[in-house]
Amino acid sequence: MPTPPPLDPVQVLGLPREALPRHIAIIMDGNGRWARRQNLPRIEGHRHAATAVRETVTQCARLGIGCLTLYSFSLENWRRPRPEVDGLMALYAEYLASERREIMDNDICVRQIGQREGLPPEVVRELDLTERLSRDNHGLLLCLALNYGSRAEMVDTVRRIAERVQRGDLRPDQIDEAAVSGALYTAGVPDPDLVVRTAGEMRLSNFLLWQISYAELYVTPVLWPDFRAADLYDAIRAYAARERRYGDVGSLPPDASAGQAGQSAGMRGCR
Repeated sequence: MPTPPPLDPVQVLGLPREALPRHIAIIMDGNGRWARRQNLPRIEGHRHAATAVRETVTQCARLGIGCLTLYSFSLENWRRPRPEVDGLMALYAEYLASERREIMDNDICVRQIGQREGLPPEVVRELDLTERLSRDNHGLLLCLALNYGSRAEMVDTVRRIAERVQRGDLRPDQIDEAAVSGALYTAGVPDPDLVVRTAGEMRLSNFLLWQISYAELYVTPVLWPDFRAADLYDAIRAYAARERRYGDVGSLPPDASAGQAGQSAGMRGCR
């Protein structure tokens, strides 16, 4: 299949391209509530959420958004009932396999952020294959926060930096924001500009706590399985209407050595 044509943000959103966020991160919430309202098992909420994922990924790719991060499964989610977790893992493997053609057709590069340890072999296999096949794509960078927790990421980051100090590769007085950013799971990826949370919840849920320091937050009451292009457009328009101050008095980005430290002009991992 040919790559779907790009969308003109002026026509679709009424916004110039430079007003769009470079990186959107989404906390996908409300699958269980959606299923309960439909009198369906919780796993059906997760199954129907795949439609929202596909539409959101495709829309971001066609709009020319640089990066989309989806909070797919947190480390805390292992506490859920075993049948639900097993069903989720089966859905992840199924999604990666069934959407691979769509990923390639849309020139999307896939990258997992999170821990591989503990994931079922079939999920790791599908992740590895999708990452390998899409690594040379140059469109949207799709980061799947799978088996992810921000505090665990920070612990792993501190360990990596400590190992560098122990080897003599880094002095303690050389540890700065660039060193920390470069040791995160998201090394080389620009920090999110916009964080979207569905289902009306007002919390961050241990998601990208370092990276979203200057992100704009947008909360919608829409449950994730019902999230569609119009809801994504509403979030982007709300973002574009805000004045980003970065702790200053105007819309000036923080110094390159701060919030975006350690990040290349492109996005490392697929480009």
